[in-house]
Amino acid sequence: MEKNKPKVLAVCGPTASGKTWLGVELALALNGEVISADSMQIYKGMDIASAKPTAAEMKGVPHHLIDFLDRSVTFSAADYVKLAREKTEDILSRGKLPIIVGGTGLYIDSLLNNVNFSEIKSDEAYRRELYRYAEENGNAALYEKLLSADPKAAESVHMNNLVRVVRALEVIHVSGRKFSELKAESRLVESPYDSLILGLNYADRAVLYDMINKRVDEMVKAGLVEEARELWSSSPMKTAANAIGYKELIPYFENTMSLEDCIDKIKQETRRYAKRQLTWFRKNDSIEWIIIDDFSKKCEIFEKSQKAIAKYGIMWYNV
Repeated sequence: MEKNKPKVLAVCGPTASGKTWLGVELALALNGEVISADSMQIYKGMDIASAKPTAAEMKGVPHHLIDFLDRSVTFSAADYVKLAREKTEDILSRGKLPIIVGGTGLYIDSLLNNVNFSEIKSDEAYRRELYRYAEENGNAALYEKLLSADPKAAESVHMNNLVRVVRALEVIHVSGRKFSELKAESRLVESPYDSLILGLNYADRAVLYDMINKRVDEMVKAGLVEEARELWSSSPMKTAANAIGYKELIPYFENTMSLEDCIDKIKQETRRYAKRQLTWFRKNDSIEWIIIDDFSKKCEIFEKSQKAIAKYGIMWYNV
């Protein structure tokens, strides 16, 4: 606990673990506002597959960095940190608590640990060249370039996360240095925030996977296929093309795979994504984990969160 630093709360965890619900309940209890840390919820028109919270789920709590960007626009971690820091300062200036909620670990870590790549210039021509290379040769071939240039950076990114692979290679190209070295150096500046991160997870991985499968079925009932078809047919996706739940349906739209097989693929890729999320978060020893299996009711999970936050020194408003 850091004195004289403004407090920031975060809720993280794998997909389908209940982050949105807990973030809203904590905001209601702590006079807070939510800042999303989800790399796909930022895009307009991508509501169902990204599990964007509905107005009913928000319960009147202000949510920031959701549904504000055209889906053809590329958005980096540096872009996120800049905007999230602005929102954080604004919320603090109004005497409220910023609550970062999401499953994109890179966003949360970069914001709370003061990681900053904003001073590294871009090379749009080189970036376009990298995207063309991936389109012509596949994501794996581009990932091999990163693996060769900076193995440590490659360890922290999945080969299908094209945006991050491209950005890492772009930084290496522009700076002449390894991306991983610059990232390590960027952490040398102390964070301006006193942060607490709550993590949600299941002890039984099978339970998490079952929740994911059920969520995908619910998304399909809610109109996922129709939303994905509109996105696929109406405009280029760029960053949004990485969203699980959209790209897996393209073979169905192209009549090369059945809808049932595509939905099974969505479930499989979502489970793999959850596993990658957990791998990332487990590297952070400061996360206060709440194991959902230990509780039979949501109110018990909330009470566990309350106890962790009480030690942190935040005033409770509406409990």
